[in-house]
Formats: sequence, structure tokens, C-alpha cells
Amino acid sequence: MEPVADTMPIGELLDERRHLLDVAHWMLGNGIVAEHVTDEAYREWYALSEHQRERIGTPRAWLTRVVGSISLARLALSDRDRAPGAPVGVESPGVSDPALEDALGALWAGALDALTPAERAALALADAFGGAVAEPASPTGPAGRDRPGPADTELLDRARRSLRARAARPTPPHVEDELVDAVRQACADEDADRLSGLLALDAVAFYDGGGKVRTLTQPVVGGPRVARSLLTLLARHPRTTLHTRPVNGRTGLVARYDGQVAGVVCLDLAGTRVAQVWVVLNPDKLRSWNRPRA
Repeated sequence: MEPVADTMPIGELLDERRHLLDVAHWMLGNGIVAEHVTDEAYREWYALSEHQRERIGTPRAWLTRVVGSISLARLALSDRDRAPGAPVGVESPGVSDPALEDALGALWAGALDALTPAERAALALADAFGGAVAEPASPTGPAGRDRPGPADTELLDRARRSLRARAARPTPPHVEDELVDAVRQACADEDADRLSGLLALDAVAFYDGGGKVRTLTQPVVGGPRVARSLLTLLARHPRTTLHTRPVNGRTGLVARYDGQVAGVVCLDLAGTRVAQVWVVLNPDKLRSWNRPRA
């Protein structure tokens, strides 16, 4: 089955973010700051152009390196602020004190110990080839690419029209329940043909990661491509479960990884086919799903 670019299984998506949080927390000793650093690393990832991201062979290793660099910069700034007689107005977090340089080098080595051998090899190769792996983009880089373009606007307009049409001709609740459960079963069985048959030919899927996880940023268009993206995201794994649940007053799908809600899927129906798929992967939006129940 041909993959959809930038799609990854939900378990890998969550494990990657947990890994980055662990590295930042280990280096900085503060969970809240670790969240900020991890979010900043993902912002740098999305600030890259699509071509730059395609050149990165091991995105998790690249993100780990960015988290380490941001953490080291914070530590250097913190140490500079604490040092008596520290110069004021120095914008760069560069280190000139040999002793501090050695200390930060030791911290970076510790961060490397947290990587897998493959990730460490990827970083070593990137250094050896003088930046063959793209470096983090600056805040003034291609972040403007995230602004909606004509194609995105057309898709959003189509989405609004579809929702208005659906509101005018609502699908009976029992048909909705049966169709959503059929989608769940096709995903569980990893049956691409059956899943494609449940989707409209011009179905569209939207993925909302909030810039806080590495997922699709552009809508996926066409039933077969939507099916591939869903099957990749919801790939069968012993620690991943998928169930039908009420979502915003309708029947939707809830994906859990290690018991934690990692994704919520809403389906817009047109007759007996799925016209649009909305996948929420943004950790901030999923916090309420993971709060302990009273």
C-alpha cells in the first residue's frame, strides 16, 4: 500500500513527542519548560519548507537535536544570568568560558545517550557531511507557507458547503452508527479496499496536530488516499485501540495508545458514504479526554 507523505502511526507519533519531552525534562529538570521546548522544536520543524523536510532522513533524530540545542541555549543563558559581572545585552547564547563549554558538552553527551543507536548515527552523519541534514529554520524562514493558499481555501469552502448540505439532509442515527462502525472495523482489519468503498471518491481528510506533533499539515484529497492515510495513522499495534464513541453529540472514533487518548476522529456523512474526515491529534485539545473521571 502506497504511503501518504508525512503520515505515521499514532503510536510512533505519541512516542516521538514523549521522547522529546523526556530529553528536554532530563536536561532542564522542569516539566513545564520541557513542554515549551518541545513545542518550539516542532515549530522549527514546521517552519521548514516541504523540500527541506523531505531531505531529513530521520525526523525524530533531527527534532531531538533541536530540543537539545534549545535546552543548551536556555542553560547557557541561565548560567550567564547567574554569573557575577555577566555582560548585558548579549543576544547570542554562545559560550566563551571553556569550563562552561565543557559542562554543556557533557550535557549534550548525556542527551545523545538517550537516543537509539540509529538516531545517534544519523546525527553523526549529519555532522560529518557538514549539514547534509537541513538545519532548523530561523523565525524569519518559510513559516509563511502555513498561510492558507488558493487550494486550501477551495478545500475549506468545499468543506463548508458539504456541512451545509449535510445539515439540510441529515443521515439517520442508525445509518450513521452502522457506517462509523464499518469504518472502525475496516481500519482494525487494515482492509484498504473495504475502507475506500466506505468513502466518497472525493472525500477529504483534515489532520489537526496543532503544530505540536509531526503529522499531515495539508488536507488529503480522494477516497483511496484518505483511506491510506487513516490506515497508516491507525496501524494495528498491541498498544493501540480504536472504539466508536460519542463525539460532539455524534458517533465518532477514539484511538488510544497505552490507554491514553491519542486521536479523535469525526466523520461527516453524505448518504451512505463518508465525505469528510476530521482527525484531532493536538495534545492540547485531547487533554480533556485524558483527565481522570470523577
